Amino acid sequence: MGKKLVKRRIQFQRALLVWYRTHSRPLPWREAPSLHKTVVSEFMLQQTQVKTVLPYFARWLAALPDFTALAAAPEARVLKLWEGLGYYARARNLHRLAKALALLPAPPRTPAEWRELPGVGPYTAAAITSISFGAPAACVDGNVVRILARLTADATEFRDSAGAAKTFTPLAAALLPAKSPGDHNQAMMELGATVCFRSNPLCPSCPVRSFCAAARRGTPTAYPRLAAKKIEHRTVTRIWCERDGALLLHRAPAGSRRLAGQHELPTAEQAGLNAASFARSALLATKRRSITRFQITESIYAVPTPRGKPRPDLVWVKLTDLPALTLSGPHRRWVSGILAARIPT
Repeated sequence: MGKKLVKRRIQFQRALLVWYRTHSRPLPWREAPSLHKTVVSEFMLQQTQVKTVLPYFARWLAALPDFTALAAAPEARVLKLWEGLGYYARARNLHRLAKALALLPAPPRTPAEWRELPGVGPYTAAAITSISFGAPAACVDGNVVRILARLTADATEFRDSAGAAKTFTPLAAALLPAKSPGDHNQAMMELGATVCFRSNPLCPSCPVRSFCAAARRGTPTAYPRLAAKKIEHRTVTRIWCERDGALLLHRAPAGSRRLAGQHELPTAEQAGLNAASFARSALLATKRRSITRFQITESIYAVPTPRGKPRPDLVWVKLTDLPALTLSGPHRRWVSGILAARIPT
């Protein structure tokens, strides 16, 4: 690397770090940092925004202040604390990771060792080890991809964010300083989260604007170029069935990939009902949500108790026991909303 490029790289690193140490948000995992806080925050922040994570992080730390407490906790308690954050495999992997760490004489310190642990991919391994141990590992998530694509005005069209991250990893590694790699990684992520927005980036406030080719061209939002996701629309019919002060719910099997052990309102198919069964049923609610590439419309109908012996994965739960039960986030809101609507004002 030529002297001019080395000088520019050092200038970039300094400008970024000065900005970060002055303007970074006072997030709880950055205050009195610990390995446990870093790991928990990185798991929670996977595919979830900071503002959503904050109350969950506080509740988690109060209940499970360290890896020892987490490893000893029953899975039901772990999932209950995670309720509403979604992507519950993260909670189960975090639980498994704590148990794995409990068997080690000391926590591993390299990205390669951390990638051997449950739920830890390249990005998470780099984040944990650079922040906690000063490992020279660059983090490349969607925020960092966006920054690097704009710095270089790279017009490559990527099929997905994973492909873009792989392409930009060498550049991210080249920009990583030998000192304070954890602060640098956090600064890059902070810049993407608070300044270098996908839409309407705050270019005048950017500490590294002078290094940005896209800003010079006046076209920052043209980068990165990601192929449009193909959206699939789905419809789901769910039932609301009460009997003797209890609500019929579906409990996901223990081996379920996404919702193991959790409860939701049953679908019509799970209850053995067809379209004709709803001819005289009251429509209680219509809900819409997005999960990855799917846009889902879900209709909830009040129905009488289905005939015949219920499937083993359908369970009756007393309404008074619902607060202690683990429901998926949307279903907790739906059930609470339907029950609240019945209370006379």
